[in-house]
Amino acid sequence: MNNPAQPHDTLAALERQLEDLQAAATSSQREPGRIPMRQLFDLARDFTAADLPVIDHLLLQPDHNRRVVAVSIMDFQARSKQTSADRRRELYELYLRRHDQINTWDLVDRAAPHVVGGYLWDKSRQPLYELARSPRWWERRTAIVSTWFFIRQGDLDDTFGIGDILADDPEDLVQKAVGGWVREAGKRDHARLLAYLDRHAATMPRTALRYAIEHLDADTRSHYLQLGRGA
Repeated sequence: MNNPAQPHDTLAALERQLEDLQAAATSSQREPGRIPMRQLFDLARDFTAADLPVIDHLLLQPDHNRRVVAVSIMDFQARSKQTSADRRRELYELYLRRHDQINTWDLVDRAAPHVVGGYLWDKSRQPLYELARSPRWWERRTAIVSTWFFIRQGDLDDTFGIGDILADDPEDLVQKAVGGWVREAGKRDHARLLAYLDRHAATMPRTALRYAIEHLDADTRSHYLQLGRGA
């Protein structure tokens, strides 16, 4: 693993590799100037052991690629069984403290499930309900996306609970997450998905509704779409 001993050395090494990737991307014939996401993820994996000051520095940069690397390092650390409880708490706190910089759908989705959801797995989920009521759409998206970790463990209560709060959210990027997450929860408990749709199909935005019903049979999809048209 590429992990120099001092944070400033780590950052300098990481920046050199980013510059190399950017130079290669600039000369690319396929998508000039765009570093493929897979290369950014691989770079983050090489620097998984980076200290929090390095991650924090990257999060504060206006360049989107650097923030992708930052949240990817956070995700890799949160996933690792070797990561201490203290570091998991620090990652969670850093995510919330810098949420103004984690403000696009891809940054949220890259880190929220394990950094936020994983940390809260054995703790109160109240912070997610507070995020769900935020005026900032990326914080509301974090609220629902974080519950992916719970869904994977078979715990669906918070996905549907936060889904109730966000059912009528005006932001398209929140609507897609709500619809997609209750759909995935519905694979674990079909009846709870139908109950959710019974409560909200008539009023929830069309985008969220279509995502939520995507895997239902044709007759059931038609039923809920008709309810939506009647709103």
